[in-house]
Amino acid sequence: MLNKEDTGLIVVDIQGKLASIVDDSEILIENCSKLVQGAQALGLPIIWLEQNPEKLGSTVDSVAELMGEQTPVVKYTFDGCNEPNFKHALNEAQKHSWLVCGIEAHICVYQTATHLANLNFDVHVVSDCVSSRNINNKQLALDKFCNERVKLTGLEMCLYELVKDCRAPEFKLILSLIK
Repeated sequence: MLNKEDTGLIVVDIQGKLASIVDDSEILIENCSKLVQGAQALGLPIIWLEQNPEKLGSTVDSVAELMGEQTPVVKYTFDGCNEPNFKHALNEAQKHSWLVCGIEAHICVYQTATHLANLNFDVHVVSDCVSSRNINNKQLALDKFCNERVKLTGLEMCLYELVKDCRAPEFKLILSLIK
């Protein structure tokens, strides 16, 4: 079970034109924005990745604006774990459980989440916060995660799991994000 004291969020490559051509792109971007806002309300650390931004462009405005002064970790490998600055951010956060969202599900999200699981992190891919250009590739990634010790969750499921109690101070904000 996720708990806010030991959980962080990794946002993977929600960038440029690619973000607009993945399956259900508007819903993906909206859900990822809600997830970021929920993570912020719960005080979770967020690690923000960008794949080769010189070629793919920067993170979409609606997500980037939520990050405030935080800067993304730039990577050129599909697996974020191969980027030293990402490893440093993981070490700095000192969390064992990680929620993962972003694109593309079958490439960067898959390789990063799987590698994290192999490093013995507790990894939860937020299934309605990932996508690929082709829905079949997204489904392939979701199917493979189950064989790679990566857990699947949903936006609403993980936020309520983290908030735990309707009396919690964060509950009203979480509720407003979900409705």
